[in-house]
Amino acid sequence: MTGQGTVDDPWRLTTAPGTSDYTMYRDEAADPPALVCQVGSTTLKYHVSAIEDLAAWLRTKADWVPLGAADEQKPAAEGTLEAWGRDPSNPVGGWYGLRKGYRGRFGMYLPPLLEELGLVELTHDKRNNSVRAV
Repeated sequence: MTGQGTVDDPWRLTTAPGTSDYTMYRDEAADPPALVCQVGSTTLKYHVSAIEDLAAWLRTKADWVPLGAADEQKPAAEGTLEAWGRDPSNPVGGWYGLRKGYRGRFGMYLPPLLEELGLVELTHDKRNNSVRAV
C-alpha cells in the first residue's frame, strides 16, 4: 500500500474494477472524525468508524456481499454493501457519507481501502464486484 493515510501522505487507491484512481486519508480533527476521499476534483467524506464497522459487519456475513455502489440520489440495491452504508440500523444510524449531496458511493470507495488494510478480500471484475471478510 502506498501512503500513510494522512493529509500529507494519503492512501493511493484504485476502484475494484481498476478504472479510477483516488486518495483517502483520516481527518481525526473533523467533527465527526472523517475519511476524506478525493476523486479528481470531487471530495467525499465518510465517518472514520466505517473502517472498523464495515469489517465487523462483513465478518457476520457467511459469503460474498455485492458492492452495489450508487450515488446518493439513486437507491441502493437491497443486500448490498452500499445499502448497509445507508441503513438506519447500522452503527451510525444511517448514512456513513458526511457530505450532503455526496454521501453515496460508499460501496465504491471503502472496499479497496479495507482490502489494502488486509481486512477484506475484494473481486476485481469489470462490474458487479463483491467483498468478504478475511
